Amino acid sequence: MNVPRHARALLAASLVVAITVIAASPALAAPEDQVTWAAHISIAPTWFDPAETPGIGTPFMILYALHDALVKPMPGHAMTPSLAESWSVSKDGLVYEFVLRQGARFHNGDPVTADDVKFSFERYRGAAAKLLKERVAGVEAADPARVRFRLKEPWPDFMTYYGSLATGAGWIVPRKYLEKVGDEGFKRAPIGAGPYRFASFTPGVELVLEAHETYWRKSPSVKRLVLKSIPDESTRLAMLKRGEADIVYLLQGELAEEVRRTPGLTLRPTPIVSTHWLVFLDQWDPKSPWADRRVRLAANHAINRPAINEAITLGFSRITWSIIPQSFDFFWQPPAYAYDPAKAKQLLSDAGYPKGFDAGDLWCDAATATMSEATAGYLQAVGIRARVRPLERAGFFKAYQEKKLKNLVYSISGAFGNAAIRLETFVAAGGPYVYGSYPDIDGLFREQAGELDRKRREAMLHRIQQLVHDKAIYAPIWELGFVHASGPRVAEPGLGLIAGWAFSAPYEDVKLKAR
Repeated sequence: MNVPRHARALLAASLVVAITVIAASPALAAPEDQVTWAAHISIAPTWFDPAETPGIGTPFMILYALHDALVKPMPGHAMTPSLAESWSVSKDGLVYEFVLRQGARFHNGDPVTADDVKFSFERYRGAAAKLLKERVAGVEAADPARVRFRLKEPWPDFMTYYGSLATGAGWIVPRKYLEKVGDEGFKRAPIGAGPYRFASFTPGVELVLEAHETYWRKSPSVKRLVLKSIPDESTRLAMLKRGEADIVYLLQGELAEEVRRTPGLTLRPTPIVSTHWLVFLDQWDPKSPWADRRVRLAANHAINRPAINEAITLGFSRITWSIIPQSFDFFWQPPAYAYDPAKAKQLLSDAGYPKGFDAGDLWCDAATATMSEATAGYLQAVGIRARVRPLERAGFFKAYQEKKLKNLVYSISGAFGNAAIRLETFVAAGGPYVYGSYPDIDGLFREQAGELDRKRREAMLHRIQQLVHDKAIYAPIWELGFVHASGPRVAEPGLGLIAGWAFSAPYEDVKLKAR
């Protein structure tokens, strides 16, 4: 397998550390009625508030426990009635009416009302907030159990934005409580309508949640959830072996193989809608090497995606050549880029860089540092020299969204939606992570947004994706096969129950084995 030397060394070093730590530590008894997760990222308090979801999937790791939505992805269905027991659409496509579920209550005992739904939508300021506010003429609380959304014009993507994990706009917070404690007070002590209530949060360490026994769907089987922030991969595996964690997220390479070899542990690869790609942030700067399409093509031909896949995710990732998941509506399948370092070097020479060039910093989420290092290693092999700069996840996406990064980004997104939503977020002008755009793509994107004929809209969205490929705007890496693991106490880890979802959910379905 042709993986760059430093990537192999990093994986090997991780394994040595893991085995050393594991061998030196005694097993610990796990608390009964508690499941502990070792998460690969630091938990951010902004993820406690649905209003601030930033167009990535990670916050829903918390939201599925603390909060509930009118409609959300659940096992067996991408849009499942939740706090709304039903909804209907007027014949002209301008009015969506939701009937709220009787008996649904927030953790403080207050009922979930239409006024809470209206309030939650109007205070929403996360991903696609501007688009939602522009297209929704108003929200009416017809009575305590019914709420109506009136659109300015028919919009076929309304429910995709509102009822999937594309945004947090449909997740409901208690108006009275939030107005009493304010935004910052809510982050310190959030109250929701989900299956678990907030117990405590130690920044950088752990979030503790306790079962909301009267949750409308079912009383949770596990009474206490603990989500620990463990950025170091070898430490996560050590915790799983010692019984300090029951479920661990993101194991790679030799550490994932170690799970396979360990009796009592179960490797749980989970197909998800998270795509990874390299962003050439400076391609709109005429002085940058990335402004030349040949340089961007060279980067695409330099990366050996199948080798990285086998080395890091044990071959469970899917190489799709797109930033859009294959399962998304309106997906267009791009042709493959052959791994061809000789062609990459020739393209660089043709562009005026026969000896390559210094590409500066390659920014990434710390959890994808190994993947970024492997990608950078292949770029360096053809002469594109980049320094990997990991950042903690919340800080990475904040800097990315605020347009503070330069040079290169290893970008990821596990947000739900369709091709149009992914393009709106990462390709079209004005998108939260868009540093520059192309007029022909922007024109087509505006046109498709108002097209009600599905076939014509599909043709336009396919053309946009073709242009993204033709211009080599990005270097797609893969659609991630997330490799998780669970310990011997776990009967149902909740992984893969919701199609395309990265983490455990629904939490009320997580179960421990009977003792």
